[in-house]
Amino acid sequence: MKLNELSDNKGARKARTRVGRGIGSGKGKTGGRGVKGQKSRSGVSGIRAYEGGQMPLYMRLPKRGFSKPNAKKFAEINLGRLQSAIDAGKLDAAKKIDAQALVESGVLRRAHDGVRLLGVGALTAKVDIEVIHASAAAKAAVEKAGGSVTLPAKEEA
Repeated sequence: MKLNELSDNKGARKARTRVGRGIGSGKGKTGGRGVKGQKSRSGVSGIRAYEGGQMPLYMRLPKRGFSKPNAKKFAEINLGRLQSAIDAGKLDAAKKIDAQALVESGVLRRAHDGVRLLGVGALTAKVDIEVIHASAAAKAAVEKAGGSVTLPAKEEA
């Protein structure tokens, strides 16, 4: 077999239906839109939510919640992922582990606004880790393994 002889299986690529291309195509004349009326014309899109002047359903339902426009985005890492990186030799447990070290070792792709340490998985290595936030379970697990978690000092208002 040669490269120029390669081809897809029959039926692997289905050609799109070309509407409005003659009566013999099965989708000619009206192009599958039925006959007459607003919906058969082009440029009609917002008609689906219109309820004949009645307040539309999406406006009748209560609105809930709030999205903070300047919310910080954190990179999250679990203890199990940290331990597997140490076992694989990507991270050195003897050195201080911070956001930059995690990104350089390839454990995290990017640090965003900081790193959050979460307590899923087991940690056996003694590590000194510096993060923005750590869950209570993660903090306890690191301290149980003989390590320490450094958090930034809280600013008082």
